[in-house]
Amino acid sequence: MIITRTPLRISFVGGGTDLPTFYEREPGAVVSTAIAHYVYVFAHPFFSDHIQLKYAQTETVSSLDDIQMPVFREALRLYDIRRKIELGIVADLPKEGGSGLGGSTAFSVGLLNALSHYTGRPLSNFELAGQACRLELEILRNPIGKQDQFASAMGGLNYIQFNPDGTVVVEPIFLNPRIRADLRSHLALFYTGLTRDARGILGDQQRRLASDEESFKAHVRMRDYARELRDLLRRNSIRDLGRLLHENWLLKKNLASGISNERVDDWYAKALSAGAEGGKLLGAGGGGFLLLYCRPERQDRLRAALGDLREMKFEMDPQGTQLILVESREADA
Repeated sequence: MIITRTPLRISFVGGGTDLPTFYEREPGAVVSTAIAHYVYVFAHPFFSDHIQLKYAQTETVSSLDDIQMPVFREALRLYDIRRKIELGIVADLPKEGGSGLGGSTAFSVGLLNALSHYTGRPLSNFELAGQACRLELEILRNPIGKQDQFASAMGGLNYIQFNPDGTVVVEPIFLNPRIRADLRSHLALFYTGLTRDARGILGDQQRRLASDEESFKAHVRMRDYARELRDLLRRNSIRDLGRLLHENWLLKKNLASGISNERVDDWYAKALSAGAEGGKLLGAGGGGFLLLYCRPERQDRLRAALGDLREMKFEMDPQGTQLILVESREADA
């Protein structure tokens, strides 16, 4: 039995500049942190020649081509595993999906980590991120970016740069303990209960990026916000984080249809009136989690103003994807 644990993530600024339509023209960048909410993947030899998969449903198949879940199917194909394996997933996120916390990519990273150990070919966390990008962007051709793969695989608080030649540079940001605690105390995370099609939103965003110069310029500004926040945090300061979140959100919400809506705009306006200094919907937008920057002494007012939303407590994860259990047993592959 092998079990991996892979963190979800929160992206602060720069999201969208990790899309190929942008970084192939000019370097993109984000600042994000992994959080201590996880996706768990297990791999276990199966008693028959079949493949059994357990997620929101259960599949038992005799051929890779019969697998309905694309990520399972193509990940198994990458490792040339064609029989006698059982795989499953458990996650600390809304069962409906579309949370904006990078859950689907955390699953891909955790699955590849599990399969690499299952086959005796373990990869470094950076290599796993690269392999997850290949799986999701090249093989499955999902219209997504590269930030989630590296955030979940590497863990910690990072400035991540996406270069026109396809390379990715991850620069850890190390905060002293007091500033790290201060940062965490100023952040609040609320679940909107709204779900959305992230692929549709991101597809529209990339189409506009390719054809609209104003959209491209907006992404350049968001990339520059990531650089500004990196430099701010390196000085062990969070002074302007609320402003940067707010300005980034004002740009982002107009980049594609569906990123925001009347209900989200209403919640955000209530949050600002209650004392929040900035925030954003996480992920592609349209629903999922709303991240807000608010001084601790104002957060009771904030919670009262957003009383119809569920708050989720979180801590930062410093380690990224990990192998948390391995029980040696000869797999008849």
